[in-house]
Amino acid sequence: MGGSWSWQLTCALLLLFSAVVTATDHIVGANRGWNPGFNYTLWANNHTFYVGDLISFRYQKNQYNVFEVNQTGYDNCTTEGAVGNWSSGKDFIPLNKAKRYYFICGNGQCFSGMKVSVVVHPLPPPPTSAVAAQHSSPKSASPVLLKRGFRSLLVSTVSACFGIVWIYHL
Repeated sequence: MGGSWSWQLTCALLLLFSAVVTATDHIVGANRGWNPGFNYTLWANNHTFYVGDLISFRYQKNQYNVFEVNQTGYDNCTTEGAVGNWSSGKDFIPLNKAKRYYFICGNGQCFSGMKVSVVVHPLPPPPTSAVAAQHSSPKSASPVLLKRGFRSLLVSTVSACFGIVWIYHL
């Protein structure tokens, strides 16, 4: 029994202290997919893209396709000088750089609005810790930050431990 408690505490602490970073898969057009007659500019403006995210295109593979182009290709609906093209009908494209990406449908549907441009931002910095805040904050604020941070950590740890014990005994 003593060994299982140690294991449970270890799991709780790992869960508590592990920072999970997940990429977001942005499905172009949401449930409408990659089809004519959709406002992809409005769709893109309602999303925030970060380095490491994916942009996915879902469409009838025999009808449409996706080309990554430069701004001129985007503005003129031309695939000349395209840096990538996809035609599987379920295309997952990694957004690996902080920049503006341009995608169009290369079979003429770009003129019907099948084009989207997205701005990919660098990953946001990790949250600052209470200890780092102590060094940059006025001295009067430091004890409050440390006290709140420690209390939150203590409550989270105890809650996680009780949860694991509860699940273990089910």
